[in-house]
Amino acid sequence: QVQLVESGGGSVRAGGSLRLSCTASGFPHSTYCISWFRQAPGKEREAVAAIYNENGRKHYTDSGKGRFTISQDNAKNTLYLQMNSLEPEDSAMYYCAADLGICGDSWAREAYFTYWGQGTQVTVSS
Repeated sequence: QVQLVESGGGSVRAGGSLRLSCTASGFPHSTYCISWFRQAPGKEREAVAAIYNENGRKHYTDSGKGRFTISQDNAKNTLYLQMNSLEPEDSAMYYCAADLGICGDSWAREAYFTYWGQGTQVTVSS
């Protein structure tokens, strides 16, 4: 059974940084696309970044480009999201999501992913 467990959220002031972690387990195959999404109150869930674990190829949406960096530690089966220069608009619940295979052209769609974590809250104050 696939499990994704996020951690690292918290409250920071604008301009600060956080690093989120997502520990993955139970994948039936060794290769998968794993991603970060976020959802602010009253808004739709949106993709931030994704990575294909086999070759480390990264993908970003406009929401994730520039200030956020996705990375992985395959030895630890852990995904990271380094978030710098945080803004109040970045406040949201951040979710880890994954599915088997490559990160296809539709990876930024919520429906692309089968497996989801419970989320970790990020709050940025001005």
